[in-house]
Amino acid sequence: MVRVGFGRDAADRLSVDPVAAAQRLLGATLTGRGVVAVVVEVEAYGGVPDGPWPDAAAHSYRGRTARNAVMFGPPGRLYTYRSHGIHVCANVVCGPEGTAAAVLLRAAALEDGIDVARARRGELVRGAALARGPGNLCSALGIGMEDNGIDLLDPAGPVTLRLNEPLAATAGPRVGVSQAADRPWRLWLAGRPEVSAYRRSPRAPAPGTSD
Repeated sequence: MVRVGFGRDAADRLSVDPVAAAQRLLGATLTGRGVVAVVVEVEAYGGVPDGPWPDAAAHSYRGRTARNAVMFGPPGRLYTYRSHGIHVCANVVCGPEGTAAAVLLRAAALEDGIDVARARRGELVRGAALARGPGNLCSALGIGMEDNGIDLLDPAGPVTLRLNEPLAATAGPRVGVSQAADRPWRLWLAGRPEVSAYRRSPRAPAPGTSD
């Protein structure tokens, strides 16, 4: 596998539209506090209505705030938020600096530090489920809200991302969003047991009627 690595080259490869960035993140190596994993499922999110990738499901859709400011760049930063006020979720900022876009890391396959991840997630959790789902991924790798804004492409950081050669992806609608629910902006590696199940939001319009 060709390794693109860290630094400026990796940032340039993420300075693209969110779906292209999501494709480039599949197969990337994610390291967090004693655990090494390979990204196997992601979701792309755009930005403001008058931007290049308007996306009503994105946190940045209504413009820059103190909460979502990291989404506006530079690419390669980590954007964290709490889902339902409980679970920390990790996103990789993408697109040109100043234009909001990010890719949610939905699932990863653990390669090293499995005992560390199991201690965080629980002894009874099956191996394939340790980092399945955004909240579980952050729990397994020790990613917290205090990591918001860090540079994932800095190899000396507490959480790092190394881009590898992109892998062939399967695409489908995003999980749990009520806006823009039919966009095929969730990408995953087919056949991987770590990939999460698709669940459509009960608040979303009927399939085929949402942008």
